[in-house]
Amino acid sequence: MSDTKTYLITGGAGFLGINLVRHLLARGHHVKSLDIAPFEYPERAQITEVVGDIRNRADVDAAMQGVDIVIHTAAALPLYNEEDIFSTDIDGTRNVLDSAFRHKASRVIHVSSTAVYGVPDHHPLLETDALVGVGPYGKAKIMAEEVCIEYREKGLIVPIIRPKSFIGPERLGVFALFYDWAKDGRGFPMIGSGNNRYQLLDVEDLCDAIYLTATLDEKVTNQTFNIGAKVYTTMREDYQAVLDYAGYNKKIMPFPASPVIFGLKVLEKLNLSPLYAWVYETAGKDSFVSIEKADHELGYKPQYSNKDALIRNYQWYLDNLHSFEGQSGVSHRVPWNQGALSIAKVFF
Repeated sequence: MSDTKTYLITGGAGFLGINLVRHLLARGHHVKSLDIAPFEYPERAQITEVVGDIRNRADVDAAMQGVDIVIHTAAALPLYNEEDIFSTDIDGTRNVLDSAFRHKASRVIHVSSTAVYGVPDHHPLLETDALVGVGPYGKAKIMAEEVCIEYREKGLIVPIIRPKSFIGPERLGVFALFYDWAKDGRGFPMIGSGNNRYQLLDVEDLCDAIYLTATLDEKVTNQTFNIGAKVYTTMREDYQAVLDYAGYNKKIMPFPASPVIFGLKVLEKLNLSPLYAWVYETAGKDSFVSIEKADHELGYKPQYSNKDALIRNYQWYLDNLHSFEGQSGVSHRVPWNQGALSIAKVFF
């Protein structure tokens, strides 16, 4: 096809990476993956794999040869140590942008995070709202966006995407904890009443949004966009949909926020829980962004509600349980070790 492009996905072996690989291959494009982890998916023979670190400029330059468009998803997530978060998310982003600029790639789509808004005092959040870094990850994501703006000013087209927490095929991490309890016929505790609205995002809708910023006119796309689900209810109702789907007649059980957060803080300090402050301190609060700008400017029309996305991810979890049982780690691709939370499970 005449509009076939060569895409480089940094973090191509990750959860978002593999979903983007499939999205682009289905549309007839050539795909390269640059990731520190090997690309262990059935699509391996259909792509060009570069195993390397975005912090290493030589690795980035090697991957950048002949690339038209870069989708920069590689990042050190909040469970990594501070040094790795800053070196990957800031220095690595600079390497990717500078290499793309020098190799004359037409645009770099930077996948940021709504973590840049910190713990906000109003909703919905707009792209023009203040950026407040909470923890090393939130601070690093803000600084990475500043590097993007710097390269925009040099003439590179750099759409910035700020997605809500996204789920779907290949997503494990913190969601595997919930799905494990649902699968075993347990109820699930919720921090606070559960009456807060917490917008999620299906990874397929995120891939659609990214592809729009890759293919629409650069005058439209060279901006910053919030991306999330359009349809979501309360946290309690959305998560209850998974327990209903699991079929054990179990319920989401609300608990007073303050003592739960105190307990999770203690467990985190003792390295007995995978949940970090940004997760448990925001779980009981409203968290949703306006997607009006993406709708008006890009024509972004998400297909999946929160409930649809959670159930789709849960079904994938059930179908693929054999392939990751017994594994744990700190990325979205593997379940997080439940630690002391696995003891709490027996009470639900």
